[in-house]
Amino acid sequence: MTSLVSDTQVVFSRELRPVIRDPFSVIFSMIQPLFFLALFAPLLPDTGDGSALQWFVPGIIVMSCLFGSSMTGSNLLFEMQTGSHERMLVTPLRRPALLIGRALKEIVPMVAQAALIVAVCIPFGFELHLAGALLGLLILAGFCIGLGALSYTLALASKNKEWLFWTVQQTLLFPLLLLAGVLLPIDNGPGWLRTLSHFNPMTYVVNAERALFSGDVLARSTLEGLIAAVGMAAIGLFIGVRAMQRSD
Repeated sequence: MTSLVSDTQVVFSRELRPVIRDPFSVIFSMIQPLFFLALFAPLLPDTGDGSALQWFVPGIIVMSCLFGSSMTGSNLLFEMQTGSHERMLVTPLRRPALLIGRALKEIVPMVAQAALIVAVCIPFGFELHLAGALLGLLILAGFCIGLGALSYTLALASKNKEWLFWTVQQTLLFPLLLLAGVLLPIDNGPGWLRTLSHFNPMTYVVNAERALFSGDVLARSTLEGLIAAVGMAAIGLFIGVRAMQRSD
């Protein structure tokens, strides 16, 4: 177990180093979420709790996590094309650590992006409840780990077929986003749409983030979001570790 932890730390440090050396990559990856904030938020009416940003910003933070984590497998695809991944496989590092370390790294850019989005929105009326926001980021970290692990798994399955990775990623990305009610509320939508949203784990995470970022820590949606995030992390790591152990 100790070896697995130390190996995971080695992989985590290796994956994090490019982010630290080039922090602007995190900032540039925020361009799309900021466009959504600038173009969608003015169309939303203010809620009974205040500015529409109070409802919209937590969803955008989850969306940023979805975009970033779902694309991380492309880094592994690049490493497989250059032979770097094969060299990592023959090192003494345990194979589960190769995936767990990569998945844990996804937490860092997620937290940085969330902090930047909140900082940008506060001058426009977004009210920050720090305790709820920190708990929200903790839940989102679990979701990021699971999503990142699944993205790496997809990359392993797409070896020598890069088109497969991008086809699956792009096909799933927007249905997950829209069914979670990130951009528009679906509470008044048709029954089939609301039914589908119940099967989307991202729905529960978005609802939890909205409650927590509004300071409602004891809301039922917080517990549901926590269960969804932990479930996503467990499933993603289980599938990802098995795929990494079988990779060649």
